[in-house]
Amino acid sequence: MPYGIKDIDIIMIGLYIPYSERKEGVARLKFTVWTSLIKIRRTFMINNTSLQKWDRLAQKQLDQQFMNETVHGLQCSPFEAKAILDTVYRVYAPYFETSGTLKPGQILFQVISIDEGPSTHLADSKQITVTLTLDAGEEDLRLREKRGVIGVRRHRIQRVCVEAFQQGGLLTIEDLANRLFNCGQRTLSRDIQALREEDIVLPLRSTIKDMGRSISHRSIIVKEWLKGREYTEISRNTHHSVAAVKNYIEKFKRAISLAEEGFDTHTIAFLVKLSAVLVKQYYHLYQSVAVVAHRRAELKCFLKKNHIPYKTPRGSNE
Repeated sequence: MPYGIKDIDIIMIGLYIPYSERKEGVARLKFTVWTSLIKIRRTFMINNTSLQKWDRLAQKQLDQQFMNETVHGLQCSPFEAKAILDTVYRVYAPYFETSGTLKPGQILFQVISIDEGPSTHLADSKQITVTLTLDAGEEDLRLREKRGVIGVRRHRIQRVCVEAFQQGGLLTIEDLANRLFNCGQRTLSRDIQALREEDIVLPLRSTIKDMGRSISHRSIIVKEWLKGREYTEISRNTHHSVAAVKNYIEKFKRAISLAEEGFDTHTIAFLVKLSAVLVKQYYHLYQSVAVVAHRRAELKCFLKKNHIPYKTPRGSNE
């Protein structure tokens, strides 16, 4: 504000006096000018007062308080303080947005994003916040009555894994054992194996990203296909993409085709880019699972098209 109230009054009086010395014929003009000056004065006062009010209100907000603390405490510029504030919002936004919508028995949990590849170190991986249901109340109580402690724990393991997967994250065995269920990894491994025997594939990071020794899910996918399931249904049941399911089935077909031609296990593993253990699992499934008629016909057609007249000297499948 260039002038205070007293300064403006003085200016207006100085302008008013010359007009007061004029003749009465210009009295109307004098009054008009004086009135205009009064309006200008009031406008200046209102606008400046309004600006001061909003500036004071802005300074009382938490964002501004955080920026002030950062500027004075860390000797940052206002620009740097604003950048830090934006980073805080970006990292903690999920907590701000969901903290009021959590149901009883739910928690917010930090997991690795499903977009991260298997070669990315955990420390460098992008993490997201997901909502997990540790206790579903009456539903879990009924399950506890029917299946006992072990049964309800396995049900909860399956539930939290699916919830994290549906929200774009992947849990690890360490997350389940050490952070969520506070049990040993051996106990958890037994639970996962029991679920696999029921053809239930958990969408863990090791499973979805084909990491470590987690190859049993491929056998489950192949078994489902041999039983006549379609790609989309297998994809939905095993939490894999349709493209991944098709890739597993194609490699299974190629492995069986080479095995039928007499190639040994290690040669098949090298040619198809599978582990020797998985090749043996595939061949065991081919021999032991009751294959539906149309899948058997499809396999027979594939074997004919990919017939290779060459055999290794050993001709062993072991």
